[in-house]
Amino acid sequence: MDAAKQVRVAPVTVAGDLDIGDLRAALAAGWADYRAQPGFGLFLSAIFVAAGILVSVTAIAGGAAIWLVPVAAGFPLLAPFAAVGLYEVSRRRESGLPMTWAAILRALGGRGDEQILSMGVIVFVAFGFWIIVVHGIFAIFLDRPGIDPLAQLLSGPGIMMLLVGSAVGGVMAFAFYAITVISLPMLVDRDVDFVTAIIVSLGTVRSNTAVMLAWAAIIATALFIAMLPLFLGLLVVLPVLGHATWHLYRRVVGEAE
Repeated sequence: MDAAKQVRVAPVTVAGDLDIGDLRAALAAGWADYRAQPGFGLFLSAIFVAAGILVSVTAIAGGAAIWLVPVAAGFPLLAPFAAVGLYEVSRRRESGLPMTWAAILRALGGRGDEQILSMGVIVFVAFGFWIIVVHGIFAIFLDRPGIDPLAQLLSGPGIMMLLVGSAVGGVMAFAFYAITVISLPMLVDRDVDFVTAIIVSLGTVRSNTAVMLAWAAIIATALFIAMLPLFLGLLVVLPVLGHATWHLYRRVVGEAE
């Protein structure tokens, strides 16, 4: 990195000169990692897919199909945590370290200091808060028992609910993205606390706002499309995005100082 384009954030410097070419390079590297080690990506993403299918079947069986919209919208909030094992795969492939299931699964627990676990708590609290917010929005716009949920959704109040929910969800999703996009791969890579990692992540987004917004849009669009065919597209999209995020992290922070 050009020293003039580095930004000091907490204990590290981050690149302040990201461009769209870096996103293309990250995606290409993510695809290469997935092709080289598809088993890990398929296994980790299959858990995510199974959870999505289970939630969908439960909602439909319970007559709450309308809740599939907010649940699907909130699912990407969980994706960064689901990708922790993928970051370790990319790290090991980059460093020429042996690939073992024990090592990859052990990464999910962090370095034994509960930092990734703490981030996991934040992830699931955020998802729970999103569901609470959506419940409130539903109550305001669609609290009409006895009326077909789909008919409500296509009504004037239903469309307004979708607009308000999308606006609120977009703000929440970007805030969550900003604190996790760099922090989670950093916790896999370095012995830092989760607060420091979050500060670095926020600093990266602040220093490269346009490009990081573009990356957020790519992630959101790819995950949305991947979820349409019964979540099955996530078997490819989630691992590629996870590996790509690792390489973007490397571009931003580089090797340990």
